[in-house]
Amino acid sequence: MIRQAFIVFFILLHSTIASAQHNVRMEIISLPANHPAGSNIYLAGSFNGWNPQNKSFQFIKNESIYYLDLFLNTGNYEFKITRGGWDKVECSKTGSSIQNRVIRVDTDASVQLTIENWQDNFASQPKIHTATKNVQIIDTAFYMPQLQRVRRIWIYLPPGYESSGKKYSVLYMHDGQNVFDDATSFAGEWGVDECLDTMAKKTEECIVVAVDNGLDKRLNEYCPYDFSLSGIAVNYGSNKGEGAQYVDFLVKTLKPFIDKNYRTLKKRRNTFIAGSSMGGLISLYAALRYPKVFGGAGIFSPAFWVGPKIFDDIKSRGHKIKSGIYFYAGKLEGETMVPYTIRAFDEMHRVSKSKMELVIRSEGLHNEQRWRNEFPLFYEWMMNR
Repeated sequence: MIRQAFIVFFILLHSTIASAQHNVRMEIISLPANHPAGSNIYLAGSFNGWNPQNKSFQFIKNESIYYLDLFLNTGNYEFKITRGGWDKVECSKTGSSIQNRVIRVDTDASVQLTIENWQDNFASQPKIHTATKNVQIIDTAFYMPQLQRVRRIWIYLPPGYESSGKKYSVLYMHDGQNVFDDATSFAGEWGVDECLDTMAKKTEECIVVAVDNGLDKRLNEYCPYDFSLSGIAVNYGSNKGEGAQYVDFLVKTLKPFIDKNYRTLKKRRNTFIAGSSMGGLISLYAALRYPKVFGGAGIFSPAFWVGPKIFDDIKSRGHKIKSGIYFYAGKLEGETMVPYTIRAFDEMHRVSKSKMELVIRSEGLHNEQRWRNEFPLFYEWMMNR
């Protein structure tokens, strides 16, 4: 009771602090000598789903500088500057990658930025495909009738699948570009295929199905509620939440296809879902929306701040959950990450008797390398609980 009371107090205090908004002006005061004249410049970061070409985050040219005004909640933010794509992202003078920029917002501020160079000014080394032989692409344009779009779908089949005759559990994952292959990833892959190849001898094997994100539709598809990106006073284009339709696609279209064409164990206790950031939000929502379908969920670094209505769904639907829920968050991921994750874990415990796990890392950052490190622990927990 003391622990719960402290957590509630901490969350309320944190929410009060985080609700303050501050005017932050980003100014680019220096560009490389070979900067392409007339090209547009964009801000991409943790506040807009790392979209490298959203017009709502386009810098405005004013005489000798480019500027962009934001209204941000108190907190920590990571970002980079691009010219409209990750092949045109800022880099060092010599062409090497740079770390994400980090800003701590707790008052009005003006941030002056110097761009040393652009990545496309250097001959790029082609990325090497790292997906193992057990990974296949089901379709590069799989139709999603609920959203009237197409999407690339990946599948990992356990070693020996072709000859074993066995049926397997299935794990569904989001952001498919980042799950298996470094060549298609934004900032590194999870290495799920290498992980499962290694763990095959000591843990139950599993099929993994990964769905590519929709790029500029990622926030929409992974948020089940209409959103305003609280704390950012810009219009993010369409703020229509399409998470319900996306989850319906997984359950009503993709899962039946997988169950028909592959040897799967179809029951709830053998069907799992996992993802990070917005993928963490939509994974928890999927477990709440379809408690009879998903028997386990991995909620990595969930972006609950984009869809805080998830807490209403926990209260109204959480009692139906019979899944195992694994929560992970890092203390270096921003002001709300850990408090919101603890809150979701606690509120789920109040309404559900499901087995749950909460992992908080003091050194945890919001990136694929961290989720790659955490995935084996989640997988072993999920398969052996």
